[in-house]
Amino acid sequence: MTLADLESLGIAFVSLRDSFDLSTPSGRLLFQLVGAMAEFERALIQERVRAGLKNAKAKGRKLGRPRVAIRRDQIESLRQEGLSWEAIAKELGAGVGTVYRAYQAAGGV
Repeated sequence: MTLADLESLGIAFVSLRDSFDLSTPSGRLLFQLVGAMAEFERALIQERVRAGLKNAKAKGRKLGRPRVAIRRDQIESLRQEGLSWEAIAKELGAGVGTVYRAYQAAGGV
Protein backbone atom coordinates (compact mmCIF):
# COMPACT_ATOMS: atom_id res chain seq x y z
CA MET A 1 0.00 0.00 0.00
CA THR A 2 2.76 2.42 0.90
CA LEU A 3 4.60 1.78 -2.34
CA ALA A 4 1.42 2.40 -4.33
CA ASP A 5 0.88 5.65 -2.42
CA LEU A 6 4.45 6.75 -3.14
CA GLU A 7 4.05 5.90 -6.82
CA SER A 8 0.81 7.90 -7.06
CA LEU A 9 2.71 10.90 -5.70
CA GLY A 10 5.40 10.47 -8.33
CA ILE A 11 8.01 9.15 -5.92
CA ALA A 12 10.15 6.21 -7.06
CA PHE A 13 11.28 3.68 -4.45
CA VAL A 14 14.92 2.63 -4.78
CA SER A 15 16.53 0.29 -2.27
CA LEU A 16 20.30 0.61 -2.50
CA ARG A 17 20.95 -2.28 -0.12
CA ASP A 18 18.70 -4.76 -1.95
CA SER A 19 19.18 -3.35 -5.46
CA PHE A 20 15.48 -2.75 -6.05
CA ASP A 21 14.53 0.11 -8.33
CA LEU A 22 10.74 0.15 -8.52
CA SER A 23 10.73 2.88 -11.12
CA THR A 24 11.62 0.27 -13.78
CA PRO A 25 9.53 -2.69 -14.98
CA SER A 26 12.30 -5.15 -14.17
CA GLY A 27 12.61 -3.74 -10.65
CA ARG A 28 8.86 -4.14 -10.06
CA LEU A 29 9.01 -7.70 -11.41
CA LEU A 30 11.90 -8.60 -9.11
CA PHE A 31 10.08 -7.06 -6.16
CA GLN A 32 6.93 -9.08 -6.94
CA LEU A 33 8.98 -12.30 -7.24
CA VAL A 34 10.66 -11.72 -3.88
CA GLY A 35 7.27 -11.02 -2.29
CA ALA A 36 5.78 -14.17 -3.80
CA MET A 37 8.68 -16.28 -2.54
CA ALA A 38 8.33 -14.83 0.95
CA GLU A 39 4.60 -15.62 0.95
CA PHE A 40 5.35 -19.16 -0.26
CA GLU A 41 7.95 -19.70 2.47
CA ARG A 42 5.52 -18.43 5.12
CA ALA A 43 2.85 -20.85 3.91
CA LEU A 44 5.35 -23.75 4.03
CA ILE A 45 6.31 -22.90 7.60
CA GLN A 46 2.63 -22.76 8.63
CA GLU A 47 2.01 -26.13 6.99
CA ARG A 48 4.99 -27.72 8.76
CA VAL A 49 3.95 -26.33 12.14
CA ARG A 50 0.39 -27.64 11.73
CA ALA A 51 1.71 -31.05 10.68
CA GLY A 52 4.06 -31.12 13.68
CA LEU A 53 1.26 -30.24 16.10
CA LYS A 54 -1.00 -32.89 14.57
CA ASN A 55 1.78 -35.46 14.84
CA ALA A 56 2.45 -34.56 18.48
CA LYS A 57 -1.25 -34.87 19.33
CA ALA A 58 -1.41 -38.23 17.54
CA LYS A 59 1.47 -39.45 19.73
CA GLY A 60 -0.47 -38.39 22.84
CA ARG A 61 1.75 -35.50 23.73
CA LYS A 62 0.08 -32.69 25.67
CA LEU A 63 0.47 -29.30 24.09
CA GLY A 64 0.59 -25.91 25.73
CA ARG A 65 1.74 -24.63 29.05
CA PRO A 66 1.41 -27.04 31.98
CA ARG A 67 -1.35 -26.21 34.46
CA VAL A 68 -0.39 -24.62 37.75
CA ALA A 69 -2.35 -25.78 40.79
CA ILE A 70 -3.17 -22.76 42.93
CA ARG A 71 -5.22 -23.01 46.09
CA ARG A 72 -7.40 -20.13 47.23
CA ASP A 73 -6.33 -20.53 50.86
CA GLN A 74 -2.70 -19.97 49.84
CA ILE A 75 -3.64 -16.77 48.06
CA GLU A 76 -5.76 -15.55 50.98
CA SER A 77 -3.05 -16.20 53.55
CA LEU A 78 -0.47 -14.38 51.45
CA ARG A 79 -2.87 -11.46 50.90
CA GLN A 80 -3.50 -11.26 54.67
CA GLU A 81 0.26 -11.04 55.16
CA GLY A 82 0.11 -7.89 53.03
CA LEU A 83 1.78 -9.22 49.91
CA SER A 84 0.97 -7.65 46.55
CA TRP A 85 -0.48 -9.64 43.66
CA GLU A 86 2.96 -9.58 42.02
CA ALA A 87 4.65 -10.95 45.13
CA ILE A 88 2.01 -13.68 45.51
CA ALA A 89 2.42 -14.68 41.87
CA LYS A 90 6.18 -14.90 42.29
CA GLU A 91 5.79 -16.95 45.48
CA LEU A 92 3.41 -19.41 43.81
CA GLY A 93 5.31 -19.57 40.53
CA ALA A 94 2.45 -18.31 38.39
CA GLY A 95 1.45 -15.19 36.51
CA VAL A 96 -0.28 -12.28 38.19
CA GLY A 97 -3.37 -12.71 36.02
CA THR A 98 -3.53 -16.42 36.80
CA VAL A 99 -3.37 -15.80 40.54
CA TYR A 100 -5.96 -13.04 40.41
CA ARG A 101 -8.35 -15.09 38.27
CA ALA A 102 -7.97 -18.10 40.58
CA TYR A 103 -8.76 -15.88 43.54
CA GLN A 104 -11.82 -14.38 41.83
CA ALA A 105 -13.08 -17.76 40.61
CA ALA A 106 -12.93 -19.09 44.16
CA GLY A 107 -15.15 -16.26 45.41
CA GLY A 108 -12.58 -13.60 46.20
CA VAL A 109 -13.13 -9.91 45.68
